[in-house]
This record gives sequence, structure tokens and C-alpha cells, in this order.
Amino acid sequence: MIITGYRPEHQPHFERLNKAWLEEYFSVEPLDRWVLEHPDEAILSNGGNIFFAESEGKVIGTVALRWLENGVLELTKMAVDKNFRGRGAGKALCLHAIQEAHVMNASRLILYSQTTLETALHIYRQCGFQEIPLEKGVYSRADVKMEYPLVPGASPLAEAFAASLS
Repeated sequence: MIITGYRPEHQPHFERLNKAWLEEYFSVEPLDRWVLEHPDEAILSNGGNIFFAESEGKVIGTVALRWLENGVLELTKMAVDKNFRGRGAGKALCLHAIQEAHVMNASRLILYSQTTLETALHIYRQCGFQEIPLEKGVYSRADVKMEYPLVPGASPLAEAFAASLS
């Protein structure tokens, strides 16, 4: 498995993977639809990034980093193809996003999730994310907010690996 950066030809995969998990667990809201159909405008134009997990020549997963405000990145739109779940793609994407948040000089990395997404929450915790208080009204389906403790000069992969062992 390899992790690659966004190319315009990846947009249909970004949309496909995220719509599939949204439809499986929730519903695709108008804002979701816009972000997935226009990631260049919604995520990339503001300095964000989108990454893809590829295996055997297929795009099997994706994750995005979106700037919320100066210094604060959101890990968002992480999805793995249902046929490839359980093979480590989600964890690899999460660890890659943490590494890139360091490279992008973020001071905070946060995410929003839902308690019914037990596998995703397990991955986030393994990678070193910790729950923090959730403010009301950010996302209608979110009931969990997590933060990765970015430490300037630290090795995020070593930190995440150590966290995954505990």
C-alpha cells in the first residue's frame, strides 16, 4: 500500500469513497456533496491537502486536511473502501495526515466524529488522538471531538507508534 497526494483525476475517488461511507452510516448532506464534488475549492485552495491510499493499482482510501483557522487543521473526509477495510489503510492514512500536519506547521490537529463509528474512533485513539469537549452546532452528525497533541520538533510517527502500543 502507498499513500499519494491529490491529483485532479482523484476527485471521483474522493467523492465515491466518502459518499459510500456517508450513505452507509448517515446521509449525504448538501455541504458534503459540495465538498466532495469541489475539493479543489473546498479544501485545496485554502492550502489544505488530500491524500489517497492505493493498493494493487486501486484507490482504496482517502483523508483530507482542511485549514479551519490560522494554525488549526481538521482531519476530515477519511474513508476506506468497504472491500479493503481491516487491512490497515485507515491507520496508514491517519498517521500520514498527522505527519503532514507537522509538515504544514499546524499548531493543532482536530477531528469530529460519531460514537457509532467505533472502528474509526479506535484508529484515532491508536494514532494518539484524545477526546476534547465538543462545541455545539459544528456538524449535525458529530458527537465526538478529538485533538492530536502536536509538539513542535517531535517525531509524529514515533509518537503515534508509541501511542498505538498502549
